[in-house]
Amino acid sequence: MFTNRSAIHRLALIATAGALTLLTACGGGDDSMAGDTGMASSAPAATASAPSATTSTRPGASFNDVDVTFAQMMIPHHEQAVEMAKLAETQAADSEVKKLAAKIKAAQDPEIATMTGWLSAWKVSPPEGGHGGHAMPGMMTEEDMVKLQAAKGAEFDRMFSKLMIAHHKGAIVMAKTEQEQGSNPEAKELAKAIETAQQAEITQMQKLLDRL
Repeated sequence: MFTNRSAIHRLALIATAGALTLLTACGGGDDSMAGDTGMASSAPAATASAPSATTSTRPGASFNDVDVTFAQMMIPHHEQAVEMAKLAETQAADSEVKKLAAKIKAAQDPEIATMTGWLSAWKVSPPEGGHGGHAMPGMMTEEDMVKLQAAKGAEFDRMFSKLMIAHHKGAIVMAKTEQEQGSNPEAKELAKAIETAQQAEITQMQKLLDRL
């Protein structure tokens, strides 16, 4: 079994530094949620060392620790986004919010399946149960999710957009790390697709917030 707990910890620290920079740039927003949408980490980002880039020698399996960490972190990250998107089906009031949520779910469900397939092929353990949130930038806290589940109508639309913007920015941090330090061509290609799609959705949600 391929073990990369130290790599996950190191990559999480690197991603944390980028996520905090991105989230600081957001500004504005609901003050009651300001402390909930960030990334928690007890270790200073400055002490993080680069993750291992040792490439596997298994036949037909060109990947490194960063590729594995990317999949193991992005799967639960995507799963939470899908949970948030499902809530919009019945709780959103704005038609554009509903359409965007459906688009997010339609894109990320297949990506979860793809990354799960990679881990199986690489003979690597899948992510542990639950979302955790403290090792991945942009993840919503349990408190955030409870608030979103309770929101309806226009309140839900605004909260969903704010939380999903932070969530997407976290995914982009991880996607950039994979593109820069990963080895597997398919994983790097998916990371680029995630960055492109989610940056466009961030722009869309920011415009939504201007009129909601």
